[in-house]
Amino acid sequence: MKSITNNKYFGFFLVISLFFGSCDDFLEVTPPYTQDAENFFLTQEDYERALVGCYDLLQASFLSVWIGEIASDNSIAGGESVTDTEGLHQIDEMTHGGVNNELRSLMRWNYTGITRVNYLMENKDNIEFSGKDKIIAEARFLRAFYYFQLVKVFGDVPLIINQRLGVEEATSIPRSAKSEVYAQIEADLTAAIAVLDATVFIKGKISQGAAKGLLGKVYLYQAKYSQAATVLQELIASNQYNLIPNFEDLFVVNNENHAETVFDIQHTGLEGGGYGCLICLEGNVGPGFQGIRQYNGPIYGDGNSYNLPTQNLYDAYSVADLRRDATILDIDAFIAAQPNAQNISYAIGAGGHTGYYNNKYIKKIAELGLPDDDLTSPVNYIVIRYADVLLMAAEALYQNGDAATAEQYVNQVRSRSNMPNISLSSVDDIWTERRLEMAMEGHRFFDLVRTGQAATAINGFQTNKHELFPIPQIEIDLAGGNWSQNPGY
Repeated sequence: MKSITNNKYFGFFLVISLFFGSCDDFLEVTPPYTQDAENFFLTQEDYERALVGCYDLLQASFLSVWIGEIASDNSIAGGESVTDTEGLHQIDEMTHGGVNNELRSLMRWNYTGITRVNYLMENKDNIEFSGKDKIIAEARFLRAFYYFQLVKVFGDVPLIINQRLGVEEATSIPRSAKSEVYAQIEADLTAAIAVLDATVFIKGKISQGAAKGLLGKVYLYQAKYSQAATVLQELIASNQYNLIPNFEDLFVVNNENHAETVFDIQHTGLEGGGYGCLICLEGNVGPGFQGIRQYNGPIYGDGNSYNLPTQNLYDAYSVADLRRDATILDIDAFIAAQPNAQNISYAIGAGGHTGYYNNKYIKKIAELGLPDDDLTSPVNYIVIRYADVLLMAAEALYQNGDAATAEQYVNQVRSRSNMPNISLSSVDDIWTERRLEMAMEGHRFFDLVRTGQAATAINGFQTNKHELFPIPQIEIDLAGGNWSQNPGY
């Protein structure tokens, strides 16, 4: 297995490769040439093509998902060995520092997405046409999303708006306080909400509901409980989304774009890249990387055994909770229950083994992409789903004094999995429910940090250090030392 990083020079300077094949479903762009950037944005088609480029960097989200679980008590890095994608193992052990390929890729890729949005925004007034306001709104949502990925991982980051990122900016603009970054995120999402349609008919397009869901999460991360409750209850009251009846149907290809999906990242079973450029892929790399190593048997395909659930997570569930087995595959129990158990085999990687696999996003025989199905799962990644909205609203309302409505929302989520109603005795009950409902979807570490539980839950976690990850040292160096390092690193 190769490292997930590639050899491109500096993410901030990957300015606008807008014109390679896109990974979204709503627009095909295959121009036979490249075009001078300064002679672009002359037609409506130019803006639409630029927007596709802005969407393209959503592919980078798999790194935030892995970090959100592996840094927490929910999973271990796993894989072929402890030097295979070493940065994830460092994060798992809380030994990560400024030299970490995975953190560097996360920073570079999200800033590339921001740069593409800024390029579009820099030229937003070139021409007028019907529908341009929707394009601008979608772009602003995407910029907010990319900055949110950065601020929750690194804290203070350079805030650059409506202009492209180059050497001059990197060496002259300091890191902005995270409060300023959050203010820009809020401004972009608020502006997007005012323009976006409540219902979209083109798969993959951003809706008003997606923007409200993300804004509610952004408020919650800042402990702005009143604002979070308001926007999330607006979303709930819209009656556009529902909990689907069967929890186990949430993450299968044949049921995608269901009523619980508020915001997802579209994938296809095509490749587009490889281990040297995972950001170029059109498929979802998560299921293949999280698959069962050298597995030979029914239902599942073989994979790379990354991001393995822990015993701690498995034991957190009640035996009666339907979410446990839908979230966590107990491989030995599964094999033992098969009629031909003696013919089923798998291998254990030297990167660690727990006996458990991420059953939400795992390679299945019925959902294989081509040609390298380790990299090309067509399974969409659901960034925000309605259960998340209900639990975020419950937390915000409880913190704001409305325990009754909070309890109602929590029990809606529990009821779907045939779990009995509970009476909330503290906000900890909501946080526990978030873990059980959202496990292995990339939220756990960030939830632990923002709620002050990380030091208790995570082995090796150092208070006043590990709440944030280090700025990649090579980016500090390339910025001429203009950016300070986070405390403790």
